[in-house]
Amino acid sequence: MTIERIETNDRMSRIVKHNGTVYLCGQVCADATKGITEQTQTMLDKVEALLLQAGSSKEHMLSATVYLKTMADFSAMNTVWDAWVPKGFAPARACVQAAMARDVLLVEISVVAALMR
Repeated sequence: MTIERIETNDRMSRIVKHNGTVYLCGQVCADATKGITEQTQTMLDKVEALLLQAGSSKEHMLSATVYLKTMADFSAMNTVWDAWVPKGFAPARACVQAAMARDVLLVEISVVAALMR
Protein backbone atom coordinates (compact mmCIF):
# COMPACT_ATOMS: atom_id res chain seq x y z
CA MET A 1 0.00 0.00 0.00
CA THR A 2 1.93 2.96 -1.27
CA ILE A 3 1.08 6.57 -0.62
CA GLU A 4 1.52 8.96 -3.55
CA ARG A 5 1.91 12.65 -2.79
CA ILE A 6 1.55 15.18 -5.61
CA GLU A 7 2.69 18.81 -5.53
CA THR A 8 4.22 18.49 -2.08
CA ASN A 9 5.97 21.25 -0.16
CA ASP A 10 7.15 21.54 3.45
CA ARG A 11 3.61 22.16 4.71
CA MET A 12 1.30 19.98 2.62
CA SER A 13 0.55 18.05 -0.54
CA ARG A 14 -2.12 19.31 -2.93
CA ILE A 15 -3.12 15.69 -3.67
CA VAL A 16 -2.56 12.48 -1.73
CA LYS A 17 -3.53 9.10 -3.19
CA HIS A 18 -3.76 5.98 -1.06
CA ASN A 19 -5.61 2.69 -1.34
CA GLY A 20 -7.92 3.83 -4.14
CA THR A 21 -8.78 7.15 -2.47
CA VAL A 22 -7.85 10.72 -3.40
CA TYR A 23 -7.49 13.41 -0.74
CA LEU A 24 -7.31 17.06 -1.79
CA CYS A 25 -5.91 19.79 0.41
CA GLY A 26 -8.24 22.69 1.15
CA GLN A 27 -9.07 24.69 -1.97
CA VAL A 28 -9.97 28.35 -2.15
CA CYS A 29 -10.95 30.70 -4.96
CA ALA A 30 -8.77 32.00 -7.79
CA ASP A 31 -9.58 35.66 -7.03
CA ALA A 32 -10.40 36.67 -3.47
CA THR A 33 -11.56 40.14 -4.54
CA LYS A 34 -14.76 38.60 -5.93
CA GLY A 35 -18.01 37.78 -4.14
CA ILE A 36 -19.24 34.43 -2.85
CA THR A 37 -20.65 33.25 -6.21
CA GLU A 38 -17.40 33.79 -8.09
CA GLN A 39 -15.26 32.52 -5.22
CA THR A 40 -17.31 29.34 -5.02
CA GLN A 41 -17.22 28.74 -8.78
CA THR A 42 -13.46 29.20 -9.17
CA MET A 43 -12.83 27.10 -6.05
CA LEU A 44 -14.90 24.26 -7.53
CA ASP A 45 -13.13 24.65 -10.89
CA LYS A 46 -9.85 24.07 -9.05
CA VAL A 47 -11.28 21.00 -7.30
CA GLU A 48 -12.42 19.55 -10.62
CA ALA A 49 -8.98 20.10 -12.20
CA LEU A 50 -7.20 18.48 -9.25
CA LEU A 51 -9.56 15.49 -9.27
CA LEU A 52 -8.88 14.94 -12.97
CA GLN A 53 -5.12 15.31 -12.37
CA ALA A 54 -5.38 12.66 -9.65
CA GLY A 55 -7.35 10.22 -11.81
CA SER A 56 -10.77 10.93 -10.33
CA SER A 57 -13.79 13.12 -11.09
CA LYS A 58 -16.76 14.95 -9.58
CA GLU A 59 -18.78 11.76 -10.00
CA HIS A 60 -16.32 9.93 -7.72
CA MET A 61 -16.43 12.36 -4.78
CA LEU A 62 -17.04 10.59 -1.48
CA SER A 63 -17.16 13.55 0.88
CA ALA A 64 -16.77 17.31 0.94
CA THR A 65 -16.41 19.74 3.82
CA VAL A 66 -17.27 23.34 2.98
CA TYR A 67 -16.06 26.16 5.23
CA LEU A 68 -17.89 29.49 4.98
CA LYS A 69 -16.71 32.74 6.52
CA THR A 70 -20.36 33.54 7.25
CA MET A 71 -23.47 31.39 7.04
CA ALA A 72 -25.16 34.38 5.36
CA ASP A 73 -23.46 33.06 2.16
CA PHE A 74 -24.91 29.54 2.55
CA SER A 75 -27.70 29.95 -0.02
CA ALA A 76 -25.50 31.63 -2.66
CA MET A 77 -22.78 29.01 -2.24
CA ASN A 78 -25.36 26.22 -2.53
CA THR A 79 -26.71 27.66 -5.77
CA VAL A 80 -23.25 27.29 -7.36
CA TRP A 81 -22.64 23.91 -5.68
CA ASP A 82 -25.98 22.49 -6.84
CA ALA A 83 -25.25 23.47 -10.46
CA TRP A 84 -21.72 22.00 -10.26
CA VAL A 85 -22.42 18.59 -8.71
CA PRO A 86 -23.72 16.09 -11.28
CA LYS A 87 -27.28 14.95 -10.53
CA GLY A 88 -27.24 11.69 -8.58
CA PHE A 89 -23.57 12.02 -7.56
CA ALA A 90 -23.73 14.27 -4.50
CA PRO A 91 -21.07 13.32 -1.92
CA ALA A 92 -21.56 13.20 1.82
CA ARG A 93 -21.16 16.85 2.78
CA ALA A 94 -20.77 19.10 5.79
CA CYS A 95 -20.86 22.89 5.76
CA VAL A 96 -19.64 24.93 8.70
CA GLN A 97 -18.83 28.54 9.52
CA ALA A 98 -15.11 29.04 10.10
CA ALA A 99 -12.45 31.70 10.39
CA MET A 100 -10.52 31.90 7.11
CA ALA A 101 -6.73 31.97 6.76
CA ARG A 102 -7.04 35.34 4.96
CA ASP A 103 -9.81 37.81 5.74
CA VAL A 104 -10.81 38.22 2.05
CA LEU A 105 -11.58 34.51 1.62
CA LEU A 106 -15.26 33.65 1.85
CA VAL A 107 -15.23 29.90 1.22
CA GLU A 108 -12.91 26.87 1.31
CA ILE A 109 -13.48 23.20 0.58
CA SER A 110 -11.79 19.89 1.38
CA VAL A 111 -12.65 16.89 -0.79
CA VAL A 112 -12.13 13.12 -0.63
CA ALA A 113 -12.83 11.03 -3.75
CA ALA A 114 -12.42 7.53 -5.08
CA LEU A 115 -10.01 6.86 -7.93
CA MET A 116 -11.61 5.97 -11.25
CA ARG A 117 -11.12 2.34 -12.13
